[in-house]
Amino acid sequence: MHAEAFVQDLAVIMLVAGLVTLLFHQLKLPVVLGYILAGVLIGPHTPPFALIHDQDTIHTLAELGLMFLLFSLGLEFNLKKLSRVGVSALAAGFIETTLMMFVGYQIAQLFGWKSMDALFLGAMMAISSTTIIVKALDELNLKNHPFAQLIFGVLLVEDIIAIALIVLLSGIATSGALSAGAVVTTLSKLVLFMVVSLLVGLVTIPRLLNYVDKFKSPEMLLVTVLGLLFGFCLLVMKLQYSMALGAFLIGAVIAESRQVKKVEHLIEPIRDMFSAIFFVAIGLLFNPDVLTEHPVPIIVIACAVIIGKILSASIASFVAGQNGKTSLQVGMGLANIGEFSFIIASLGISLKVTSDFLYPIAVAVAAITAFTTPFLIRSADNSAVQVAKIIPLSVTQVANAYTTWLQSIQPRGDNIIIAQIIRRIVIHVLMNFAVVIAVFLVSASFTTVLESHLPALLVHEGLEKTVIWSGTFLLALPFLIAAYRKLKALSMLLAEMGVKPEKAGQYTMQVRKVISEVIPIVAILVILILVTGLSASILPPANLLWVILVLFALLVPLLWSRFVKLHSRLQIALMETLDDEEHSS
Repeated sequence: MHAEAFVQDLAVIMLVAGLVTLLFHQLKLPVVLGYILAGVLIGPHTPPFALIHDQDTIHTLAELGLMFLLFSLGLEFNLKKLSRVGVSALAAGFIETTLMMFVGYQIAQLFGWKSMDALFLGAMMAISSTTIIVKALDELNLKNHPFAQLIFGVLLVEDIIAIALIVLLSGIATSGALSAGAVVTTLSKLVLFMVVSLLVGLVTIPRLLNYVDKFKSPEMLLVTVLGLLFGFCLLVMKLQYSMALGAFLIGAVIAESRQVKKVEHLIEPIRDMFSAIFFVAIGLLFNPDVLTEHPVPIIVIACAVIIGKILSASIASFVAGQNGKTSLQVGMGLANIGEFSFIIASLGISLKVTSDFLYPIAVAVAAITAFTTPFLIRSADNSAVQVAKIIPLSVTQVANAYTTWLQSIQPRGDNIIIAQIIRRIVIHVLMNFAVVIAVFLVSASFTTVLESHLPALLVHEGLEKTVIWSGTFLLALPFLIAAYRKLKALSMLLAEMGVKPEKAGQYTMQVRKVISEVIPIVAILVILILVTGLSASILPPANLLWVILVLFALLVPLLWSRFVKLHSRLQIALMETLDDEEHSS
């Protein structure tokens, strides 16, 4: 009987969704809104009766829809694309989302809502709808315009920020605390986890998919990808992170493989089905009564999203170096909220930390801003002309001078090459340090689990910790050595650039040598102190620790070249994945 009810619910969902979305497609309206409307029509809040019997099962399927939605988003994301986004999109995305979160928080405070409602409202108002904006630009034939490319870059940055917000809000909701220290700690752990997951994934998963693809079996490739998706999401959930984060990360890793186009083709029908269920489930939770009970908040928040995003994104784009016309086009193109707002609103409901009215308000605001988006994008050119007529000449001159100044301070010629070299070295150093920290954190966690499940093995606690810490340090050594070598190269470059013979005179070489030696040693000491703090739970007794350090001091020179070769192989494997021209970027 349960199976029959489930099939009936699923049939109702897909039939109504198909009919409504067909209508929306004919009217050239966002299909996502059609799914939500379908959910409202068959939901428990719409008379004369509810057509869905088992909402719990439907919401479980909706979670799968969220997983596939974020996985597909990860497939469209890759590190090359992020590197091409540029400083303008990074700065504009960060500034715009920060300002909108502040606006949302203040609006909630103005209405007297509780702090958790204010936090979630700010997060919902910060993230624009990638689906709706891309569709609107495509239908208006504007996807290849320069301002559209900047919009895509900002949307990419917003998607990454949204993932971070989901994790951060989950942590805040679970702990019930909001402090600067907790936020910094949560974000630091998140960044560390993402970096290490991407590094390990990029070295291993593309090679696994290359091997599977040799069998020329789409079924085998699909099952392998689904196994990786579900397995990694399970691991992420065991580590107390959200399933959405896991789906996005594994998608981003697979995006760097040669098989990404095949995977997208294979996963598309599964994604479309479960995504439809996800958005229909959003409609099931929507209570139309909120439109009459909270009309003022809906109107205020919708206006705040439209006006606030136009102003914040325009200002952020201008500050990042774009001219006035392009900045306004970017602002008017980003003036909506969408799928991530639904996800964040759903998170608040599932964690039971937000008020009942917040979710339907978010859906109503998203629907309003989705309808206005195409009109705003279409009128951006004329609006830019009209605004230019209104702005005083003195303000225009100052703005032009600012843009010219920004362009003048951009590195040119040899400075560009030097800046790229320095940036690459710094990134490599940070990645190696991230791996070192992760190795010690994993070892400490593993030891805690081992002590709780196998206490009988811990005959001599000092000896056990000595073995574990020594093994952990041995695993981390190749990355510490690599970081030292990169820092050595960086310090030599900085010493060469910073110490000029005309200023240092006869002491030029000595000063350069001191700088080139001191910087890497200080950096390694800092990371070792940090590692010591992280591995406090597995540190051996002091007398044994000194013995281990002496042994490693004797061992490292003998194994130095082998560690360098090992790390070089790992780095080559990573670079081959990133530089592979055979897969789509």
